[in-house]
Amino acid sequence: MTDAPSLPPALTGDALAERVARVRAEVSRAFIGQDEVLDQVLVALLAGGHVLLEGVPGLGKTLLVRALAQALGCGHARVQFTPDLMPSDVSGHAVWDARSETFSVRRGPIFTNLLLADEINRAPAKTQSALLEAMQELQVTIEGQGFALPPPFMTLATQNPVEQEGTYPLPEAQLDRFLLKVVIGYPDHADEVAMVSAISEGRVAAAFDLSQVAQVLDADGIVALQRGTAATTLDAAVVDYAVRIAAATRTWPGVALGAGPRGSLALVRAARAQAVLAGRDFVTPDDVRDVAIPALRHRIALAPELQIEGQDADQVLAALLARVDAPRR
Repeated sequence: MTDAPSLPPALTGDALAERVARVRAEVSRAFIGQDEVLDQVLVALLAGGHVLLEGVPGLGKTLLVRALAQALGCGHARVQFTPDLMPSDVSGHAVWDARSETFSVRRGPIFTNLLLADEINRAPAKTQSALLEAMQELQVTIEGQGFALPPPFMTLATQNPVEQEGTYPLPEAQLDRFLLKVVIGYPDHADEVAMVSAISEGRVAAAFDLSQVAQVLDADGIVALQRGTAATTLDAAVVDYAVRIAAATRTWPGVALGAGPRGSLALVRAARAQAVLAGRDFVTPDDVRDVAIPALRHRIALAPELQIEGQDADQVLAALLARVDAPRR
């Protein structure tokens, strides 16, 4: 029996905060503006979770992922999801070798550290489900044999709004696997001017030069960040607050489907990462509140009457957060 590979020591304190700040600064060179979006993606990275990025085409979702991969210095792959994409195109498949008269496994693009699943809702549910095992169990099964994914593994899936033609809504079981759902809106005027100037000046192609983004980490460095984040101090009262928020979604008027226990866990994991991003080694109730909407917006379903009134999940969660009492010392 072989020994399990040793993990790098956890980064803590000032070293942890300094590395996170460097990653943020480098990615910001390419992903101009949209600071809240970048922070939420970094929260998911630190918490070891996956992210669903939603926005209309052309808002920089793919650029964000490419810049993040450049700064992290880890393996990355991109899969363009289309209606004819097969599950084996993502996970891999067995190939018959006529010379040796045996099957050999050809691994798919999912065997990487940072997987960009581009426009995931343009593929049917059968292909979308190819990611479920990998996102939850960190392994892939091919022809009955399990293959572990290299740590760290993070899926960043982009999707266009489901109202657009040719899209398939993600099933609830898959949505629940994403730690956060991050919504990207249009940039403000100043940020758009800065972005257009940076990309268009002296260049023919409409793509950002990622050579300006320096590598500040590697795969072991990411694992060290995640281990340090998991060790961030979390008071029992803050855990109770997170659970009460998730539980409130199950009885809130107008919510047909509330968040399950995985929602409570997502709040706690993301709150730890939010504290690290703020440069603290302990979690506050404000950290839980700051991550609550991206952590829960995809875990609840609104009743038809609220949808008819034009309300969305963010509005409902904002009202809920105002009513759930935070712990006080």
